[in-house]
Amino acid sequence: MKSAASPLILLGASILILLLATASSFTPSASRRSVRLQHRSNMSAADPRHPNCDLPGDPSLILTTNVDLGDDKDDVLKQLSALVAKSTGKPESYVAVSVTDKASMCFGGSTDPLALGVMYSLGAINMANNDKVQSGVTDILGKYGVADNRIYVNFFDMPRDCVGYNRATFAG
Repeated sequence: MKSAASPLILLGASILILLLATASSFTPSASRRSVRLQHRSNMSAADPRHPNCDLPGDPSLILTTNVDLGDDKDDVLKQLSALVAKSTGKPESYVAVSVTDKASMCFGGSTDPLALGVMYSLGAINMANNDKVQSGVTDILGKYGVADNRIYVNFFDMPRDCVGYNRATFAG
């Protein structure tokens, strides 16, 4: 019996060693960030990182609607840009907005006025900011006949390495 237990003990010990080695190489995201920051502080003056690494990022709002905004489209773009800046606390110079009107769209089996939107940001996606943007978009589009319950906006907090600008990502 002793000889049969020895291979099992060895197998168990091998698995434990493998698990411990794997666990020690795993670094939670907060720790990875501190390691990156420590690495950055050790870099020389010839830092190869792009200057955008130190920028806070820019929110972008992409909105599609089936209503015709007509001659008001530029005003709507500017209102949405100001709304995103105010709601996120980021400078408007960082904000990008795209609006497509007169789109072929259907929601709930109906082509009544509606809008679908997506907002992306680096660190400014949270319940309070999202509520402000959703409410503001609803106010702006309500003037064009889009009902409150026919506007969807999805909010995405983006990792810095998944956002590019000026030939680099915000992660460097």
